[in-house]
Amino acid sequence: MDNIQAIRGTKDILPSEVIYWQHLEKTASKILEKANYHEIRTPIFEQTPLFERGIGEATDVVGKEMYTFTDRGDRSITLRPEGTAGVVRSYIQHKLFASGGIDRLWYSGAMFRYERPQAGRQRQFHQIGLELLGSRAARADVEVIAIATDILKALGLKNLSLQLNSVGSKEDRQTYRQALVNYFTPYQNDLDTDSQDRLTRNPLRILDSKDQKTQEIAKNAPNILDFLQDDSRSHFDKVCTLLTDLGILYELNPRLVRGLDYYTHTAFEIISEDLGAQATVCGGGRYDGLVTQLGGVETPAIGWAMGMERLILLLEQLQPLKPQSPDIYFVSRGEKAENQALVMAQNLRQHGFKVELDLSGSNFAKQFKRGDRSGAKICLVLGDSEVETGIIQVKNLENAEQKTVSQDQLLEILSLSL
Repeated sequence: MDNIQAIRGTKDILPSEVIYWQHLEKTASKILEKANYHEIRTPIFEQTPLFERGIGEATDVVGKEMYTFTDRGDRSITLRPEGTAGVVRSYIQHKLFASGGIDRLWYSGAMFRYERPQAGRQRQFHQIGLELLGSRAARADVEVIAIATDILKALGLKNLSLQLNSVGSKEDRQTYRQALVNYFTPYQNDLDTDSQDRLTRNPLRILDSKDQKTQEIAKNAPNILDFLQDDSRSHFDKVCTLLTDLGILYELNPRLVRGLDYYTHTAFEIISEDLGAQATVCGGGRYDGLVTQLGGVETPAIGWAMGMERLILLLEQLQPLKPQSPDIYFVSRGEKAENQALVMAQNLRQHGFKVELDLSGSNFAKQFKRGDRSGAKICLVLGDSEVETGIIQVKNLENAEQKTVSQDQLLEILSLSL
């Protein structure tokens, strides 16, 4: 019988890798907490119309990539392909806007898209993201970008660049959309198949095409910054000025439009030079119309998401992380000793020590070898004779010194040694 394997596009995160994930999560959560962002946890699956209405039916995500199924209640259900729509749904459903202030929320978790698996991109992937709801101010745009850069700096990542653009208001975007249709239509037969389909459904996505011939055609396409009305231009200029005031370098990228329909005004990505084709480690933007689109009151908002798998690839390049070693490795031999060692190990853990108890039942020599490999500083040795006399052997694994102590004194001695 063949062994059952993990499904293509998913992967196990093993203990040697989990330490990178924990480091990333702890670093991000500390910075988000300092900026008074509060964690929110939404369901992994939602009603399909949430994503059709929120992300846009003309997007690749909705059209090609969602994991959608009919449940036993004959409802169309979709595993979440991104985090923002679910957060906004929760924001509306639970009336988080009722206080009338600004809501600062963050999330982390698994997302699902049916894509071709490659380094840094899985069909089940993970994101950390934030959403700032309730402010139209350019300062809000810059705050979320600054927090993203703070997280990446705290992780020690280098060779990053902030790509910045404005996709304008809904009206700006509609005007620009028509200009793109007019520009690309004469080249329709020369575009790649996906871009030909996008020409009528979502022409802005043609600018994101990875096809070389399409990219050459797109070089002379209209520039969205030329289509911004005065209000949109003023907002974007303020964003750029405030980023400069904070010393955050950026590059204008008028081809940056992001892949989801809900974006308005500021759009941005943070790119790593140390990754291959999948170089975006953080992407986001403003989405002032999404809350209304999903049935809520008019609420301006901006957010971003970081791809955790891609960040892990970069962290692994920086320096190796190792799982934390136990403080104490506890070996025992003999029925009475093994039973008492279990009780003593649990007591030591309750007093704050990290204890690994050898459960093998093998001879002392083999247990000692495992103790040496464990990285522990102290090895406790208990045999039936020690149980009878109320003593225990304490061996310092760093200098090989060993002494016999009373079990009643063990906590005091360990507190002084560790």
